[in-house]
Formats: sequence, structure tokens, C-alpha cells
Amino acid sequence: MHSVLDSPFPIPFDMTASGLTLPICGVSVRAGFPSPADDFVVDRLDIMQLLVKHPQATYFWRVRGDSMREAGIDDGSIIAVDRAVRPKHGCIVVALVDGECTVKYLHQRAGRMKLKAANPTYPDIIPRDSQTIEVWGVVRGCVKLFLTP
Repeated sequence: MHSVLDSPFPIPFDMTASGLTLPICGVSVRAGFPSPADDFVVDRLDIMQLLVKHPQATYFWRVRGDSMREAGIDDGSIIAVDRAVRPKHGCIVVALVDGECTVKYLHQRAGRMKLKAANPTYPDIIPRDSQTIEVWGVVRGCVKLFLTP
């Protein structure tokens, strides 16, 4: 059985779907000694409100590959991509390179553009004369699921 999250196509945000609000703690959690988090619940978090700024222009993509691992985007991560956000130098973007999608850092300097991976084993993508590169949208967030028993 396949879910929409296995689709190779972007999944548009559904504005009619009801949000799910979850408790969020008012303090950060340490990656050391434990703390009783229930004592610090001060607000509720709607994860879609956090990820989606422009509902009509937001899509979700499942990432395949490890070229952005040092940016925290791993193979299998789900990224929220906003087409209404103007891409700027340093943004993580989804781009079409000769019709194929990739997620990379956008690097723009002195009127030149390239796409940079967040993994040193991948080369920069520098447009050649015959190549078409179109920035499709800006990545606003990433959801990672961890294996659980």
C-alpha cells in the first residue's frame, strides 16, 4: 500500500484539512539530563501553522538522497516548499535542472548563480550555456521521522 508521502510529485497543502495542535514546552530541552517536561507546557503548537506561510503556494516533497545531510535534510525527510517566497542567496531551494528536481543551497554572487550541496562529496551545480535551471520554490522546513520499535 502506498501513501501520498511516497508520491514522486509534490503534495499541495490542503487548506480545508483541520490542524492538529500539540502541546509545546516553554523551555528548550537539553540533550543531557532529563527534565519533567509536563511542568513546562505553556502553549499549543500547530505544526502546519509553523511550516505553512502561504497555503496556496506550499507543497510537500519527500527527499531522496543525502546531498543535503549537513543541512539536516536526510534521505526520507519531508520538506515544505513555498513557491511564494522569493529565493535569495543562502536559501535552501528546490530547483529544476534540465527538468529534474533537486534540493540545494542557492548561491548568488556577482550576477552568477550556482546550486551547492550540503555534503562535500557532491559537486556544485554551475549552469552551463545549454543548461536550464529554474528555482521552483524555497524550503521553509523539514520533517524527519526516526525509526521506532
